[in-house]
Amino acid sequence: MAQTADILIINARALTMDPAAPTATTIAVAGNRILAAGDFDPDGFRGPTTEIIDAGGKTVLPGLIDSHVHLFGGSGELDCLNLAEIEGEAAFTAAVRAESQRKPDDPLLYAVCANYNILGPGQSADRHALDRIMPDRPFAMMAADHHTVWANTAALELGGILHGGETDPGAEIVMGTDGLATGLLLETSAFSPVVRHTAHGGRDFLGYITGDDPQPSASPAERERDKQALREGLRHCARHGLTSLHNMDGNLYQMELLHELEQEGDLLCRVQIPCHLRNTHPLSKLDEALLMRERYTSAMLYSGRVKMFLDGVIDSYTALMVEPYPDRPDTHGEPVFTPEAFNEAAILADSLGLQISVHCCGDGAVRRTLDGYEAAINANGRRDSRHRIEHIETITDPDIPRFAALGVVASMQPLHAPRGGLFPPMPPGVIFSDRQVRNAYPWQTLRETGATLAFSTDWPIVPVDPMMTFAAAMFPTRPDDRWQDQRQSLHNTVAAYTRDGAYTEFAEAEKGQIKAGMLADLVCLSENLEAADEAILRATRAVVTVCDGRVTHDGR
Repeated sequence: MAQTADILIINARALTMDPAAPTATTIAVAGNRILAAGDFDPDGFRGPTTEIIDAGGKTVLPGLIDSHVHLFGGSGELDCLNLAEIEGEAAFTAAVRAESQRKPDDPLLYAVCANYNILGPGQSADRHALDRIMPDRPFAMMAADHHTVWANTAALELGGILHGGETDPGAEIVMGTDGLATGLLLETSAFSPVVRHTAHGGRDFLGYITGDDPQPSASPAERERDKQALREGLRHCARHGLTSLHNMDGNLYQMELLHELEQEGDLLCRVQIPCHLRNTHPLSKLDEALLMRERYTSAMLYSGRVKMFLDGVIDSYTALMVEPYPDRPDTHGEPVFTPEAFNEAAILADSLGLQISVHCCGDGAVRRTLDGYEAAINANGRRDSRHRIEHIETITDPDIPRFAALGVVASMQPLHAPRGGLFPPMPPGVIFSDRQVRNAYPWQTLRETGATLAFSTDWPIVPVDPMMTFAAAMFPTRPDDRWQDQRQSLHNTVAAYTRDGAYTEFAEAEKGQIKAGMLADLVCLSENLEAADEAILRATRAVVTVCDGRVTHDGR
């Protein structure tokens, strides 16, 4: 007699990602493992307490893995004014002043996801413009890419940078001819003095901005406020079918909060947190990475990875390019690490058995990171490192085959691409060369070389809803004839969100497929993806999410 299941999913059109048995109609779960998956009579697994989930002939997938998120930052921003849909000064002013009435006591009125032309093409959102929008209190807004902040005069004064200040390489407090800051703050060390005055005291993005713990330490009340934000963020992710998150910023404080949530039963997704190694850190910071790897070893919360930045973003000319920007021939962008410093860090981290993931938007940053990974192989010998490069917004022809040759994972976000339907083709004033456009966001180009692709959102840069990313990957637009066809099949898109995401974190034997013995991470969807056009795909929602054998979202 078969073992009684705790959960039975019936009437499913499951895409298992198991090559030996690619579909299933019934899935039995006991504890936190899948007992069986296939086309069989579920009655043999049914017991008096078995929970029955009728999928109604709709798609069931392995639990979705978002391979690039900023969990704490995204959680903290759920309660912020989101400017993604705001255009023009009138609408902008109305939204900001309404938010000021909603949050009269915040020391800094703070908005997120602003686009670079929120006031209109060619109009600068400098401090004078923001003083018109919000004249009565400090106000700042974060760009959608989270690499630029615009601040009004009062916010610059609050941060102590109206008269400028020191920044790290690649960052800038842009100064005006009057000797005062313009309000344009490029990269983290430039805007950190301002964002530390947000509702969470900047702690929600501290793992991104500095990689260090709060100083002074958070009070008990602040810790509880931060945990509540994370609870809401985890619920938000579970509602969208996510069961695993690869976080892209980290510090011990964030891991401590998540560990407490795990102990309280509120950790609804598996979370991998890296150690953030900045160019200002000594290499002894990697001792913290080892501590994180050794201390947090559960199936729900773990580390073992180092995150680094090698450049910024193309929109603000801080991405590192091989060639100068066509409309800014004076700059290639500026690297965060020198080649020597990056190679030294990569060699040491690799020798310690740590996985490395590096933010690279420009083709120059991609090349330098590949060079660093190759230097690590030459120094330490080849191992199954699965080092990663995040974003890869453009790449040179010679560097395309190096991903597969070096065993490097391409961690990419289809919704970032202009062809994804969320962002315009290119910001005015930032022009790619024809070669850079041809190799822009090269999902299929890299896939065809044998490289592993993991898909993700980079939430809160874009919404965490995976179906928006599915649609961007499967139904991309073509802004003009220079753009190559990079569309993805349904199978490859699902693989990049499940099986290949699990491979990326060395967990392919535990999750990413629906088959007996795997962890019980599953999502039942509202539609049949095999018959979905773009509109249906974008409307698809997670009906039930199961993580570690527990229903973490039930929208039935």
